[in-house]
Amino acid sequence: MSRRRRRNDWIPGAVITIIVIMLSVVFMGLLAMTKMVPTIYMLIIGIVLAVIAAIIWLLVWHTRYTGRFIGGTVLAVIMIAILAFGGFYINKTRSAISNISGETTEVTQMAVYVKNDDAADSVEATAGYTYGILSSLDRENTDGAVAHLNSQFGTEVQTKEYAGLTELADGILNGEVNAMLLNSGYLSVYEDMDGYTDFSTKIKEVGTVDVESTIQSAEESTPVEPITTANGGKVYTIYLSGIDTRGEMTAKSRSDVNIIATVNTDTHEILLVSTPRDYFVPLSISGGAPDKLTHAGIYGIDVCMDTLGMLYDIDINYYFRINFGGFVKVIDALGGITVNSDYDFDSKNILGYHFNKGENYVNGEQALIFARERYAFQEGDRQRGKNQMEVIRGVVKKALSPEILTSYSSILSSLDGCFGTNITYEEIAQILQQQLTNGGDWTIVSYSVNGTGATEKPYSMSQKAYVMVPDYNTVDKAKSLMEKVRNGEVVTQEEADAPVSGSTSTDSTSTETVTEPGTVAAETQAATDTTAADGTTTEGTADTTTQQ
Repeated sequence: MSRRRRRNDWIPGAVITIIVIMLSVVFMGLLAMTKMVPTIYMLIIGIVLAVIAAIIWLLVWHTRYTGRFIGGTVLAVIMIAILAFGGFYINKTRSAISNISGETTEVTQMAVYVKNDDAADSVEATAGYTYGILSSLDRENTDGAVAHLNSQFGTEVQTKEYAGLTELADGILNGEVNAMLLNSGYLSVYEDMDGYTDFSTKIKEVGTVDVESTIQSAEESTPVEPITTANGGKVYTIYLSGIDTRGEMTAKSRSDVNIIATVNTDTHEILLVSTPRDYFVPLSISGGAPDKLTHAGIYGIDVCMDTLGMLYDIDINYYFRINFGGFVKVIDALGGITVNSDYDFDSKNILGYHFNKGENYVNGEQALIFARERYAFQEGDRQRGKNQMEVIRGVVKKALSPEILTSYSSILSSLDGCFGTNITYEEIAQILQQQLTNGGDWTIVSYSVNGTGATEKPYSMSQKAYVMVPDYNTVDKAKSLMEKVRNGEVVTQEEADAPVSGSTSTDSTSTETVTEPGTVAAETQAATDTTAADGTTTEGTADTTTQQ
């Protein structure tokens, strides 16, 4: 019996070692599937795991060496736990990145609205209604929604066309039509139109019809791929879009953040160029008619990219969409970030957060308010764009720091519903692999184009509104800075901050023809209104049109 027992003393150790080896193989397989780890690191990890497995076998190969066997077993248990948890997080990482990458479709939410006192409480309840629709704006999506309703009701719905948003609103309020079928992105436009700021309180949404479309650039033949540098690095031109949608991440909505990121992996430099939301430029689908840049988002992320591509004479094939409402979760998961403020100011929202000039350590909610505030600044939306870039800078810096390891799991969980991009998983993996290979810090430089306030009629609106007419001297400077980064030249923040020769844009010390409503400048101008000796009123030049 004792001899048989001695002959079988190696079996427990063999089983333990085999389990460790099998888990190691699975771990290496999962690591390889991420495509994020450089080959040299894979080789080193593989050798380390093999050595540890060999040590475990040497310790546990015979049970009669009790002390060694117990020590080897404890080591094996530790390794099994590490491999199991490591495999779990590797798979979670891969899943999280897969969920946000490779977007190819976008959803237009066509909403059915009726008056508040209407008995209808669902789309089905509006069968037999006459729907008011726009005659030309967003007609493709409107026709798609009408076709869906025809199929749903089993009969052809009755529609009445209106030339613009104001006419459509009047039509439903005056009883000319029973319902209104409209891209839900337009509802926020009404809030910034004279006489219609409370329109949303007079109607109710009874349901939506989702119209799905494929995201594509204006030139379908343009390959979605970065520029390869002479040193084997990559240059990415990425459109960063900030939205505040409460629906699907892929739902079309106004883009309140419009930043072009030029990324050179050779020089480890990122140039962020912010374009104000009210920039008055032709949209790629407007036939040359200018509109507020923010309205491009109503028509889709591809229209945003193509419009900015037209403005800066560049190809933008990548986008990274940020839901700023969900962005709060990411920053909280990071444990907060540091942002640098150009001014000492109090936010104008109900919370009234105070920000000091210089560095501020902020949580998610504070970062969101910092990124969205514009009414506290002389430069209004332009300063907001600068603050948004500062938030991005803070997130990148924190994400590349060792502190991220302490909250890695919560960060991964927070990504879903916050980000979306057409960059493929493979491209993201390659970027991460390059970072692991080359290491090093990144330099982030920011620049914001400027313009002059004016009152004009945008393409998407039925009346005049506040817009910012581009200062093309600042646009040309942005082009030059982008080109330098693409060519591998180092661009400094001092160079970006340098005054633009020949610039005609208004700044904090100049007198604006039209001041952005709600800003400090507008409030100051209004305060300068005086009454002359003859009893007449001398008014300031502040535009009273509510800005969109």
